Amino acid sequence: MAIDAHAHYVPPSILEAVEQNPSRYGSRLDGPPGPGGCLCYDYGLKLRPFYHELLDLEDRWKAMAGQGVDRQIVSVWADLFGYGMPAMDGANWHRLMNDRLGDAVQQNSERLSMLTSVPLQDAHLAAVELEYGIKEWGAVGGVVAGSVDGANLGEYPLDEFWAAAVELDVPIHMHPTQPVIPPRTRNYGLSVIVQYLYDSTVSVGTLIFSGVLDRFPNLNILLSHGGGFVPYQIGRFDRIYRNMEPGEASAQAPSAYLNRFWYDTITHNSLALSFLRELVGQEKILLGTDYPFPVDDKDPLETIGGAGFSAEEIAQVTAGNAQQLFTKLPA
Repeated sequence: MAIDAHAHYVPPSILEAVEQNPSRYGSRLDGPPGPGGCLCYDYGLKLRPFYHELLDLEDRWKAMAGQGVDRQIVSVWADLFGYGMPAMDGANWHRLMNDRLGDAVQQNSERLSMLTSVPLQDAHLAAVELEYGIKEWGAVGGVVAGSVDGANLGEYPLDEFWAAAVELDVPIHMHPTQPVIPPRTRNYGLSVIVQYLYDSTVSVGTLIFSGVLDRFPNLNILLSHGGGFVPYQIGRFDRIYRNMEPGEASAQAPSAYLNRFWYDTITHNSLALSFLRELVGQEKILLGTDYPFPVDDKDPLETIGGAGFSAEEIAQVTAGNAQQLFTKLPA
């Protein structure tokens, strides 16, 4: 049994609903409600075109078989979160996405589980939507971006949402977004190579330094792409922490919080994955692919095997850890 803890799917019915009633969802489609179409938010953001694999299930089953994956835990494309929308428009938008994703997942429950997305621009509405996704659709956790319309997670008033995640006993997958590519990383794929990991790294820093993890000791957060740059620059985090006055930041040095997070295997390098295992332990690492994006890991089992994991550790990373973290997964 292999469980992919990091994959994406956008049901085409979401785009069809926008085409039919754009004013309700604060957005419109530029192009068809399918591959090649672009979503344009009323607040000015226009996303990249959708492509076939993100909207299709039949090709997904073939890809999963080729990767050796039995189950995907799917979330929608993180760029869709639309945190720049007014709060109530955001609530309508995420309800649509969760209803359509939930319906698709229930129809394919033997191979898919879901994470519920939330209107993070309002902590109360986000908490309500998290509970809805868990109780109505059987979601196994939540998913959020690394920032709220440019504000870092640790510096945004989200305690009501974090408290709801703890109360519901579900993890939160923090996924970076970069819907607007900064000029310096526009070329050579550097936005995907560097900017996404930077987004995660900054967010993790603020979650630690701001005391979110101190206030919510039972909060579980899954980090994308092997944790960004955090595991590999944790000494630098600690060094800056030593310059801070008592009470100015977190209760402990940042390295003390590394084991509070969970990490996917998407490092694209077995030596990097091996280092991550030495740093946080194989019990904190979950198989991930990032399917179907072009930067996905097409052979995750080979990546894990190349990192020198034993057969027992491979079983733990490919299934056991996901079952431990996502307690609501089917047995």
